[in-house]
Amino acid sequence: MIGTELSCAVLLSPNVEPRRADIKPDILLLHYTGMSSAEKACQWLCDPVSRVSCHYLVDEDGKITQMVGEENRAWHAGESSWHGETDINSFSIGIEIHNPGHSGGYPDFPPAQMDAVLALSKDICSRHGIRPARVLAHSDVAPGRKIDPGEKFDWHMLHKGGVGHWVQPEPLAGGSFLQLGDQGDPVMALQGLLRLYGYGLELTGVFDPRTKVVVEAFQRHFRPERVDGVADQSTVATLHKLQVALRVA
Repeated sequence: MIGTELSCAVLLSPNVEPRRADIKPDILLLHYTGMSSAEKACQWLCDPVSRVSCHYLVDEDGKITQMVGEENRAWHAGESSWHGETDINSFSIGIEIHNPGHSGGYPDFPPAQMDAVLALSKDICSRHGIRPARVLAHSDVAPGRKIDPGEKFDWHMLHKGGVGHWVQPEPLAGGSFLQLGDQGDPVMALQGLLRLYGYGLELTGVFDPRTKVVVEAFQRHFRPERVDGVADQSTVATLHKLQVALRVA
């Protein structure tokens, strides 16, 4: 149940089922709606035909609407994986943040909306003991298939407020890089670090299309200044810093 200090409307979706084997949620998964209005998103998330739902929706003014009880499994992650687990819906609480998305002009997330996302996320993480590194983007668990909430989403602001894992990205610079078609031990090491962090990626030693979309997903979340799927010095150094921060946390 949402904390009493947060105001929340309720519009229950029929697209819900029990979590698998009484699993307790340990992931907070953030999305954008990718629709023209929050009202249309609410209608779609409550339509049995859509086969999608979420636990909460936050509109551009910061209004929070609960659509599925936290004890239940909402249908928001789709085909996805993290640390080898593929039933992300059973392990997660999903927040849809209204934004038309990349195909709708991708406007900035308003301050009132971000403040509400922070307050709601902090409340959820506190009550369920969700660790910072388990606060994820839809694009993290479904690289290539999903790109939300995207590179404009202010993960740094959430982290400063006590939610999520973040380090200051290394500045863009020249130097060596890995890209599509490269292969060898450096590619294997990169894949290993991404897989260790949680991304679904096989260790092939080949910088293939799958590796590229995973690098793009990582950049959207942790090095948003340039999202191009090229593992440049900035991307690799930021990934190393995140791993070090996890070890010392």
